[in-house]
Amino acid sequence: MPDTLARYDGVTALVCDTDGPPIATAQDALDLIGAALSQAEVVVVPAARFDDAFFTLRTGLAGEIMQKFVNYQLRLVIIGDLSRHLESSSALRALVHESNRGQHIWFVADLDELGARLR
Repeated sequence: MPDTLARYDGVTALVCDTDGPPIATAQDALDLIGAALSQAEVVVVPAARFDDAFFTLRTGLAGEIMQKFVNYQLRLVIIGDLSRHLESSSALRALVHESNRGQHIWFVADLDELGARLR
């Protein structure tokens, strides 16, 4: 299934396909940003699309990717089960908690949770 546009309470989101290309570099994130810029305010990416290095904070990949979305004023929503990653990293748990308190980067379980957050 290709990436699709969806509306949640007046907010347009680019919902990325689970089977799309992996996001393993900052350039991969920029490609996604380029696809979304003129058509969406939110980019929803399945957690499974991210390389494991994203969830290992010491690599710096998560910070680099997240900063790109903030710079381009696009909200990034990472959707799906993160339990495997969260179990092994208190730093990642803290990042998820703090990100979810803000407006730019969210980690949600599913599209229903995203819809509720956008209301």
